[in-house]
Amino acid sequence: MNLLTQEQLNNIRTSVNIVDVVSKYIPLAHKGSNYWGVCPFHSDTNPSLCVSPDKQIFTCFVCHKTGNAFNFIMEFEHVSFQEAVKKVADMGNVKVDINIKSKPSINNNLYKIYEDTNKIYQNNMNTTFGSEAKKYLFDREINDEIIKEFGIGLSIKARDVLVKGLSKKYEMKDLLESGLIIKTESGMIDAYQNRIMFPLWDLEGRIVGYSGRIYDTKEGSKYINSKESKIFKKGELLYNYHRSRDICRELDTVIVMEGFMDVIASYKVGVKNTVAMMGTAVTKYQANLIKRMASNIILLFDGDDAGAKATMRSVDELLELNVTPKVVRLEDNLDPDEYIKKYGKDAFIEKINNPMNIMDFKLSYLKNGKNLTSDVEKASYVNDILHELEHINDDILIELTLKKLSLESGLDVEFLKSKIVKEEKPKEKVTETKKVDIKTTKYEQAEATLLYYMLRSSDAINVYNDYVTNIRIQKYRFLARNILQFYKEFGKIDLAAFLDTLAFNQEALDTVGEIQSLNLKEDMNKDDLIECAKVIQEGNYKDAIKALEEQMSNTDNLEEKVKLSEEIRKLKVRRMKDVK
Repeated sequence: MNLLTQEQLNNIRTSVNIVDVVSKYIPLAHKGSNYWGVCPFHSDTNPSLCVSPDKQIFTCFVCHKTGNAFNFIMEFEHVSFQEAVKKVADMGNVKVDINIKSKPSINNNLYKIYEDTNKIYQNNMNTTFGSEAKKYLFDREINDEIIKEFGIGLSIKARDVLVKGLSKKYEMKDLLESGLIIKTESGMIDAYQNRIMFPLWDLEGRIVGYSGRIYDTKEGSKYINSKESKIFKKGELLYNYHRSRDICRELDTVIVMEGFMDVIASYKVGVKNTVAMMGTAVTKYQANLIKRMASNIILLFDGDDAGAKATMRSVDELLELNVTPKVVRLEDNLDPDEYIKKYGKDAFIEKINNPMNIMDFKLSYLKNGKNLTSDVEKASYVNDILHELEHINDDILIELTLKKLSLESGLDVEFLKSKIVKEEKPKEKVTETKKVDIKTTKYEQAEATLLYYMLRSSDAINVYNDYVTNIRIQKYRFLARNILQFYKEFGKIDLAAFLDTLAFNQEALDTVGEIQSLNLKEDMNKDDLIECAKVIQEGNYKDAIKALEEQMSNTDNLEEKVKLSEEIRKLKVRRMKDVK
């Protein structure tokens, strides 16, 4: 089924409580009649996101995002409206036939090519060609269960297995675009040959790339990774995201690692709330994804110097989003797989359960290689730490770090504290009674106010029909037309249901969010609504009169001036009658 009726959407949406849906993704606190949480759609540390169980909608009073359960999942998980509806239906145990389609802007054949390729690779692994590869994996304690779970396959030594198998089904231009087949002087050949193939997935769990590892030779690059393509952007993906996101949310902890083998090594010992980057450090896009997965973030990179540098860069990227991660460092320059083999599962889990705070990590990192008996190097170290503390908002962490720095440097804590130059940032504190002044004139304020109540009350809609002939602001005018259309079709206004009709119009949804952020009192009596409508009409008359006056000033034709003057007089009379 491609299209659902409004009744079907209502049944799916009302099968769940939006509070339950949102609380699966972010923590909520009950306050008054609503629930509040830190908005995941902008950088913030204050609870500005309001979730209303009565209206079954959410609204952020800072970034103005608003919507129902469908809209929240669309925004949070970066999925289509249909996919969000299906997820809510699953939560509410509602059976529904929805045809989920891939994003139309991308060649869908690329996904199909990768899916078929993975079937070929997995089949290779289970034939006689795969015996050596399987032995290699078994020796690394990657058993059949893990092989199946992570879709690990094998590209055999033949140069054209994929060429022969896939060219019967797909056009060569698509195969070349996938990067799985390359053109050489001798013809088309497979890009991967004689390698263990580890599939890489996008956020929705579709294979979009591979990392191919040598296993029976030391010749050639240890790993060959897919080149970036329309469907594979390393900086926008997190390995294992689709598999671990629900576990991370349930545990409220996500462990960020360097590579896919680290994730697999952790998975083997039962640690499954893990993701890995596709590069050397967390990108801004990845940092936003990680922030949404859980409130507790642990960075667990390789124990060598490169891992320490990547940790430092990743910490700074997350701090930019007001996220303070914790850090696990592994001894002896080991990666997670090596650490588990040397020290065992229990030691590894103990490390994860007792991460260090970021300032303890930075104290260690910035101290490395410095001679603290040298006053010059000690001063450099102290200044480095003080600079790092400028970006920390946790007063307790600052105090604890300063005490440690004082012991190391011999400098007084109060002296050190006086040297911290904190950048003053305006704090966005939002309460239920705060009103967001987003308008500039009384006419625009009146339009927004009437729309606010039209989203809640049939009285306001009737007043609009009886008294308002035009809305000056185009985006408000569009929203008013949609409200009237919904009311005409269903005979009532239901904000959560109305938002379904705007699911594919982000500008209109943003306008609703802007209106919602006015946070006015819940009810307005009819007389006040009429007064609001009259202010709107006064603005319309004012605009019309001004336009005629400009025409008068731009013409030298006396007859035309007289005609325009009479029109202005009539408009002024009507204005007196309608708005006074």
